[in-house]
Amino acid sequence: MIRLLTSGESHGKALSVIIEGMPAGLKIKDKFIDNELARRQKGYGRGGRMKIETDKAEILSGIRFGETIGSPISIQIKNKDFENWKDIMRISKGSTDKKVSSPRPGHADLSGVLKYDREDIRDILERASARETAARVAAGAIFKLFLAEFGINIYSHTVSIGEIKTTKIVRSQNEIENSPLRCGDPDAEKKMIKIIDETKKKGDSLGGISEIIAKGVCTGIGSHAHFDRRLSASMANAMMSIPSVKGVEIGEGIENTKKFGSDVHDEIFYSEEKGFYRLTNKAGGIEGGMSNGEDIRVRIYLKPISTLSKPLKSVDINTKKQTLAQKERSDVCVVPAAGVIGESMLAYVLSNAFLEKFGCDCLEDIELNYRSYLERIANV
Repeated sequence: MIRLLTSGESHGKALSVIIEGMPAGLKIKDKFIDNELARRQKGYGRGGRMKIETDKAEILSGIRFGETIGSPISIQIKNKDFENWKDIMRISKGSTDKKVSSPRPGHADLSGVLKYDREDIRDILERASARETAARVAAGAIFKLFLAEFGINIYSHTVSIGEIKTTKIVRSQNEIENSPLRCGDPDAEKKMIKIIDETKKKGDSLGGISEIIAKGVCTGIGSHAHFDRRLSASMANAMMSIPSVKGVEIGEGIENTKKFGSDVHDEIFYSEEKGFYRLTNKAGGIEGGMSNGEDIRVRIYLKPISTLSKPLKSVDINTKKQTLAQKERSDVCVVPAAGVIGESMLAYVLSNAFLEKFGCDCLEDIELNYRSYLERIANV
């Protein structure tokens, strides 16, 4: 079982992540981790913070001579912007006259200060910030490298921003990697960029939908036997942990609620060459809480982010008087970046379920178990 723990605040010294449970013998590429971090920072509609930070992963433990050794992996990502915040975010004893007291509607601000009994909302917003996801993406790069050993590839693309939606099917990462919005439909993307520009001028924000796809996942990852081992449940949990995500859909789950069962379920066929196969994938690669051998497809539905340059009405937590919400440096639209984060979370879930089935001490043993399993189900 993989254990994943992140720490750090948005404007603190650094973000860090510890990964326990990765097998020994996995080759790690530093440049791949940094490239994943760079992908998270891209996307039309991102804010000024992306111009300050150039995220780089510093591996502190668990890897020797470019290879995992079985012990916990720790990675640190320094926050360059800390230099501008070191008085406000210092660890040593002190105080500040720049306390935040106006909670933002839609954010963790008010619930957080009430729950943890804090007088300064910054104690909450710094950790609740989506900046934390950089640590998850660094970990996700490790998981992607592991899954790639078994021919599993994960990518994402933008389905919609605001009311602008594309129906184009994206079949590979190469189709969208150079797109400013990770969208495979150039005509829809132009409209998306236009609505982002219009929204920015109004001081507002936009949400949308991103789809994450995993190719090459064999049949039988996950389990129907217990609710907490269902792959679909783990995926939903992981995706809902991403800031701004308010809904998760596997396959055509939402659209299928309007149809008859005969129009929804993917019929099963068999041939000597292919074995069991399907001509459609409306289930999104998941049946009964397990992978069924088809592409895994999951969509995340993101609300517009809570920090607006034209703030909404709020109440000062100290004076209880009507005021405007705190204004922080922020993005207009984070849908493309959320897709990259979703890739990392799906990689985490799949790696965890994969290791549960095939073992987790060293890569060579896992490969033997995996090949043996594929041979057995191929001969059914």
